[in-house]
Amino acid sequence: MKTYITVFVLVTLQVAVNSAPTPEITLQDEHFAEDYLKRFYNLTEEPGVAQRGFNPITKKLSEMQRFFGLRITGTLDNETVALMKKPRCGVPDGHIAQYSTFGGDLKWKKNSLTYRIENYTPDMSRSEVDSSIEKALQVWAKVTPLRFTRLYSGTADIMISFGRYSHGDYYPFDGPDGTLAHAFAPSSGIGGDAHFDDDENFTTRSNSGYVLFMVAAHEFGHSLGLSHSDDPGALMYPTYSYRDPDTFVLRNMLAKQYRAKGTCDL
Repeated sequence: MKTYITVFVLVTLQVAVNSAPTPEITLQDEHFAEDYLKRFYNLTEEPGVAQRGFNPITKKLSEMQRFFGLRITGTLDNETVALMKKPRCGVPDGHIAQYSTFGGDLKWKKNSLTYRIENYTPDMSRSEVDSSIEKALQVWAKVTPLRFTRLYSGTADIMISFGRYSHGDYYPFDGPDGTLAHAFAPSSGIGGDAHFDDDENFTTRSNSGYVLFMVAAHEFGHSLGLSHSDDPGALMYPTYSYRDPDTFVLRNMLAKQYRAKGTCDL
């Protein structure tokens, strides 16, 4: 009798779980998804496309679902909304499937690069920020010919700063969570620079915030010309996941690729 009761309870729970109503997609979700596709998948409003029977949102949703390995439906579902709401990098994904760099041969023409930390987050001590940034740059120095030297004044190749919302580059941050940081591909001016959203809770290694070392290592990949990877285990995957900075090791398959093409697929 005891066994019968146990089985009955398990079956009842399974039925309850399977029959639980699926949350409906709200109007707020739809607006959020449209903004997401505009920011990360180059969704544009083209006059007359609806009349021609072509829905650009369906196309971009399918592109996003394909990149993240979701069911490709071209419609907004709960799985897609949940992934869109994960904290992530602010660099777009839309062109990733075709290029391993920002659309071409964007890389530094030299191996000796400079960096400068312009300001600090109040979440960590200055020494913790310094150490996290240096360690993140060394991730790339270990597997490429690149070497990084810190400057304390003037303009460096990679200018590093913390800011909130509009912070001077036409790509405003969005408050806590959402977009954590962004960086720019190698070029003159703002090229190579990395910006971090100071509304986030950055930390050295706690999983209750965002590990600055991990976020910075990802962003510096962009500073060197790399785009996002569709491999969930890769450093260059767009969404954030906690990893222990003390045990993190970059996949060591890119050194030969970087030397040959200045690109890598991480």
